[in-house]
Amino acid sequence: MKVRAALIPIAVVAGVTLLVAAAARDPLRQPRRSSPANVTPSLSSAVATVDDYLNQSWTDANITPAEPADDLQILRRLSLALHGTIPSLEEIRQFQTDTQPNKLRRWTRRLLDDPRFADYFAQRLARVYVGVDEGPFIIFRRDRLTDWLSNRLQADHPYDETVRHLIAETGLWTGAPAVNFVTSARIDEDFDENKLAGRTVRAFLGQRIDCAQCHDHPFRDWTQDQFEGLAAHFGQVSLSPFGLEDIPQEYTIQDRETLEDRTVVPSVPFSPTWLPAAGTSRGQLAAWLTHPENRRFRRATVNRVWGLLFGRAYLRPVDDLDDPPSTDAPDLLDLLADDFAAQNYSIKHLIETITATQAFRAASTIDGSDDSSLAAAENKSAVFPLVRLRPEQVIGAILQAASVQTIDRNSHLLVRTIRLIREGDFIREYGDLGSDELQERGGTIPQRLVLMNGDLVRELMESNLFNSVGGTATLAPTDEQCIETAFLICLSRKPTPPESAHFVAQLQDSTDESREQIVEDLFWSLLNTTEFSWNH
Repeated sequence: MKVRAALIPIAVVAGVTLLVAAAARDPLRQPRRSSPANVTPSLSSAVATVDDYLNQSWTDANITPAEPADDLQILRRLSLALHGTIPSLEEIRQFQTDTQPNKLRRWTRRLLDDPRFADYFAQRLARVYVGVDEGPFIIFRRDRLTDWLSNRLQADHPYDETVRHLIAETGLWTGAPAVNFVTSARIDEDFDENKLAGRTVRAFLGQRIDCAQCHDHPFRDWTQDQFEGLAAHFGQVSLSPFGLEDIPQEYTIQDRETLEDRTVVPSVPFSPTWLPAAGTSRGQLAAWLTHPENRRFRRATVNRVWGLLFGRAYLRPVDDLDDPPSTDAPDLLDLLADDFAAQNYSIKHLIETITATQAFRAASTIDGSDDSSLAAAENKSAVFPLVRLRPEQVIGAILQAASVQTIDRNSHLLVRTIRLIREGDFIREYGDLGSDELQERGGTIPQRLVLMNGDLVRELMESNLFNSVGGTATLAPTDEQCIETAFLICLSRKPTPPESAHFVAQLQDSTDESREQIVEDLFWSLLNTTEFSWNH
């Protein structure tokens, strides 16, 4: 019995060793997920239309676009944008062995079908809809809202329908999660109609009307009357034991000059004929926002999704767009927006289209270009923009780099729990970007110090039998493969010949103990490179 008891832990350790070795050394023969065999047929024409527009704009501006990026680099971009982390070595091995046609398009669909996409995009969209504040306790449930958004994204429900739910839903914040869009704006015992009006226009029309709350907009056509008319659509909102509902009543505000109450009738700033004749005032507003002829809604959605994929919106700022151009001269947003509407407002189709364009698949550098020509190329989407990773992308990438296997819902409960705890702590320490997440900001010295001196990187990169560092150090058959594996895990690329030669020289003549330390240092160094912290 004693012999059997002693063999059990040895057998477990041996099994884990074999699993790590297999992932670190060889392409996996049985992928955990398979990419779809076919690509979406309706995608090609839309991609061709957008690429034609881009090529003509580059010709007109006398811009030479960047060369196409290599496939692994595009996989890294897709993973960061859709899952908030870098691809695992497990996924990279599967990707490398995939020799079927249309690999990138099939892998894009695979990443979109992965629940990590819906979960991550739901978190990012929720920031736009309700900000990052905790909101009023009891009647605001962010977790229910993000779960609901995630389910709708996973099922690819029409986006215009999702928006109508957010604006006009009734019921309890737990049973009808969309109402949390409205309940998030309850302050003390009242709903803040002005906050809801400003947030609605920013989130769904991509325009900033907030200052018209107090006076006519000094630089645009928005007037105070228009703002008040929009806010009045939320003036019938009330709470009851059944949750959020609409009670027919007059909406009154205090006049700033006379200090007397006056009634405001719900109205819209343009195209009032889009308002339906019946329904609640919130329902009417939702129908007007998502009306098939409302180009601002479609363009704002496309522009935001473009920003989530590139890290930078096509037109900036993402929530302060100019009025749409003439229909006689449609721009790139119009082309994508029309296709978006034709495909029943499918967010997945929109993402597939954008990520298949030359703009998304271009390299992030242009040989021989100076700063001004590179900036001109970026403004025309002729080169992929260099963008700093978001905090949750940094921590997601660090955690993934410590594991050979993909960290997802199928991971061990302990792994997912550790990720949840460490992610929250890291983001608080690293600094959250808030709801204006597409606003461009530079890195800070404290952020760099968190990576260099923080406990997280040091602890995760300590070599052991169960993490990628230990597996790479002890199981890679050659020094060259050891270095290559470390680069693939951390940077999703192979080392250049000079890089490989430099680090291989460090490993030569090393003892087992010193080898582990060298590989630990290599992983730590790669995670602290500028390349690791940027999307490119």
